[in-house]
Amino acid sequence: MSSATTEQLATTMEEPLARLVAFEATTFPVVSVYLNTQADQHGRTADAGPYLHREFKALARTWAPGSAGRQSFDRDVERIVSYVADKIDHAANGVAIFACWGAQEFFEAIQLTTPVSDNRVYASNQPHLYHLAHLDEQYPRYAAVLTDMNTARIFVFGLDHVIGAEDVKGKKVHRVKVGGWSQARYQRRVGNAHLEHAKEVIERLAQIVREDKISHIILAGDSVVIPLLEEQLPRELVSMVQVIKLDIHASEQDVLTATLAKLQEQEAVTGAEKVERLMQQYRARGLAVTGPQETLEALAKGQVEELLISGGLEEGHPQPEEVPATPAPLPDLLVAKAKQTGATVTFVEDPALLESVGGVAAFLRWRG
Repeated sequence: MSSATTEQLATTMEEPLARLVAFEATTFPVVSVYLNTQADQHGRTADAGPYLHREFKALARTWAPGSAGRQSFDRDVERIVSYVADKIDHAANGVAIFACWGAQEFFEAIQLTTPVSDNRVYASNQPHLYHLAHLDEQYPRYAAVLTDMNTARIFVFGLDHVIGAEDVKGKKVHRVKVGGWSQARYQRRVGNAHLEHAKEVIERLAQIVREDKISHIILAGDSVVIPLLEEQLPRELVSMVQVIKLDIHASEQDVLTATLAKLQEQEAVTGAEKVERLMQQYRARGLAVTGPQETLEALAKGQVEELLISGGLEEGHPQPEEVPATPAPLPDLLVAKAKQTGATVTFVEDPALLESVGGVAAFLRWRG
């Protein structure tokens, strides 16, 4: 069983999520901890010690003293408390820790620049992935291009911070007095320079998209050069692109704030469109299921292509009585099963959209 401790801020969820998804359910308790480590307005971070002590004390009583489960839990408590006390980067706004001593001393710690909404502690037979997967979707890895006619700034953002940034500079065209130099020739030269700049920017952007596995692109800047960039986009990148207005001299933080807001706004629209399309499929007896029970059964059979799940399912949609009791909470079980079977997970942030079907629905690969 592979384990990892992250003492630098995570730049992607891909690798830790893959390790956690691969964790096989065990008879030993898997302790999952989410902590908000944001500093307050005075720069002070709340001490998580009392919270963890209280939660761990309550959980410890659920195993018989001296039992294998209790021994594994006690070792995990020691490791988690030690990590929280000594290993968390002061720049981290959240941390997620997963531990199971009985399963080959499994330990995974992920430090995040993204804030964790609330402190949470879980103990079940597998890592609790619902909140980690939700953060992964809320703060995806994406590219932003801020450009004028001569210079482009390309950013890669992920998990609410700057992963990389670089400049692409084109050739400036200066007006000079030359015998016979016509306005038309000058304009052609300017146009060619702008086109070359656009081609160079898109070529570099396409390379970044491939290398960093980008699935979203935001273009911003000069209203004249943006159409040139769009014309040069390879076909496979067109559907990834959104356009916003932004000052070319905006700070990195302003670029991050504006582009992330646009991205999340579009994700909300896309989520609503997916729910409507799924309901149409379901009404027509197509490749769709709704409700926790039916979706769980489809996941168990590997039928699910895409899981739609309410972003507030754990708080606002308690587990329905008709769903069989499971070792893991319903939201986590749904997400884990989807990840294990290669299904896409889409969190729908507006709880009203899926409320009538218990907060859960899915597109199917095939119908049994």
